[in-house]
Amino acid sequence: MYQNVLYKTAAVLFGGIGGESAGLIRSQVEYGGKVYRFKLLCSIDSDPVACKNHDLITGEKTAVVMDLFRRWQYVAWHGHEPPEDWREVTPWEIWVAFRYQVPFFLFTSPPCKGLSGLLPNEKAESDKYQALNFLTVSGLELALQACEEYGGSVPAIIQLENVPRINTRGKPLLKQIKKLLKKYGYAVSIRADHNLGEIGGLGQNRVRFLILARHETQIPNFVYYPEKKTLRTIGDIIGPLPAPGDTVAGGPLHRLPKLQWKTWMRLALIPAGGDWRDLNKVDYENLRVIHEPRRGAYEVADWNESSRAVTSTAGPGRSNGVTAVSDPRLQIGSDGKTNLLRVQPADSPAVCVTGATGPSQGAACVSDPKLQERTSRHPAAYRIVSADEVAPCVTGTRLGSGAIAVADPRVNTKLHPDSYGVQDWNESAKTVRSANRIMQAAGSIGDPRIADRPGRYTDKFRVQAADEPAATVTGVTDVQSGGQLVADPRLDQRYHNGTYRVSEWEAASPTITTGSVSAGSGKIIGDPRITGAPRADTMGVQDWEQPAKTVTGSLDVHAGPAAVADPRPVPADNEAGVWMIIAQDGTWHRPLTTYELAMLQSFPRHLPDGRPFQLEGCSDAKAREYIGNAVPCKAAEQMGNVILTAAAQAEAGEFFALSWDPVWVAPEEKQQPALIH
Repeated sequence: MYQNVLYKTAAVLFGGIGGESAGLIRSQVEYGGKVYRFKLLCSIDSDPVACKNHDLITGEKTAVVMDLFRRWQYVAWHGHEPPEDWREVTPWEIWVAFRYQVPFFLFTSPPCKGLSGLLPNEKAESDKYQALNFLTVSGLELALQACEEYGGSVPAIIQLENVPRINTRGKPLLKQIKKLLKKYGYAVSIRADHNLGEIGGLGQNRVRFLILARHETQIPNFVYYPEKKTLRTIGDIIGPLPAPGDTVAGGPLHRLPKLQWKTWMRLALIPAGGDWRDLNKVDYENLRVIHEPRRGAYEVADWNESSRAVTSTAGPGRSNGVTAVSDPRLQIGSDGKTNLLRVQPADSPAVCVTGATGPSQGAACVSDPKLQERTSRHPAAYRIVSADEVAPCVTGTRLGSGAIAVADPRVNTKLHPDSYGVQDWNESAKTVRSANRIMQAAGSIGDPRIADRPGRYTDKFRVQAADEPAATVTGVTDVQSGGQLVADPRLDQRYHNGTYRVSEWEAASPTITTGSVSAGSGKIIGDPRITGAPRADTMGVQDWEQPAKTVTGSLDVHAGPAAVADPRPVPADNEAGVWMIIAQDGTWHRPLTTYELAMLQSFPRHLPDGRPFQLEGCSDAKAREYIGNAVPCKAAEQMGNVILTAAAQAEAGEFFALSWDPVWVAPEEKQQPALIH
């Protein structure tokens, strides 16, 4: 005891990056005038990078790199004999890691890859994964052997965490574990319906298998179940975080992944709460992608008002800084040209033909209706022929000029259910997994709906709603594989009716508002009094393939050729990048960043050294795997609190107490002999 604080020791097997450890360190209860907390003895894991990040997150040097494989397991998993300096871990080495003492609480979270439903049955039954699965038994057996042999006792409480599928795929292992615990005098609770999201009050659903074993001699009283909390929404969790892509405030894990253009398009078309299957319902023929400039683009500044901020991007439409001004010094009278930039209808007499060289000097323009009906145009441009009809004449033209295309029914690629899944912001997130591609699952959604075949992912391209709990966070990096996406409502830059409106000279003016041209109507008028001719190159558009004209210090569209005819097309389908496509619901359907997934797992926003949460020495995909495999910190904290309460009650001799909370591990009833007359 130190300053009225009583510490209970804890040790962790297969601790990973420290989700359980960070939660245990935060656990604290007050009972009988004392404060009870955990002191972490060690966290054992075979991955040195995970151990390094464990100490980075917890702020304590308690991680121990140790391979708990037995030799036959090593050979089966790696496919070859271990190196000469490798040897099996002994109970003595475990005892040293425990700092020569029996921990009060032992937590173990053995690898679940071979027991997960994400792995096909054929692979799960192989010798390789059976060797990995056996760590559930061998790790626990080694720890108990070390405690009994060198400490003369065993931990008071033991907890094992894994995936729910262990109930079926690991049934023989569970029998061995239960038999082992009973041998050492433990009362055992085995259940696969524990929602760690409700235990920790998270923003995701995370159903897990838990074993809780209470040593009846050391803890003769009840261990109560943690109080269930209301699930939070995705928006509750990530709303206060820095904007996605802000790696200064959110750290390197807050980068947005670079996805292919076609992936961004698919995400934008999937409604919040839907997945790839909703793409079949999209009326794509009536949808188009249009460019929506930022507020301030194309704005003409008022001569008598303060200027908007000057930015480094030149040209209207490419910046929200000032690029044009309504200059009153032009002194255009009422007797000048009236046909600048005038477009004539095709069914009216033409205006007088002059020697003007461009539309801005008065050269005639016409809205030509014949473009769509000209006789020289191929009638089969972009035509797609059904596979069961006769093909039209084959020509040597390219696609778009008459070359035919066919709707080939032989392509029958089935995506995993929930590929490109878009989760609803208003619903809880699903389990965080370590899959690393968006085509495999919905970013951070472990969708329990299984379609077509067992084991198929159900969350590809799933966009989650901002006001619902997030789906389970996994380790995937791509929205095609299950990388989490969210319909982010924080992007709200819709234009008012009347934006960029030009009022008629002879009509009544609309209401004058205080905003800029882009914020409402009543700011621009078609003034017929222009009589002077603008200078040459005013509003000039330069040719992409020609040298640029002289760049002057006053260059903008009103003073010279400040625009260019950019021939670069819309990004190719396979071009990777980050694009903001506003979906039909007015939100940005985007993948969740790795930093946001860590926050859904309730990791701290900042490390003990003050930096934003981050992992070192690993790729972004590996970081997602580490995060997806971790025990949520807040769930670990709440489970640690009930264990500390049970310890305090046992120490005080209170073996029975009334409580509204359900009993997690109760004393086993002993059958009393009956006297028969």
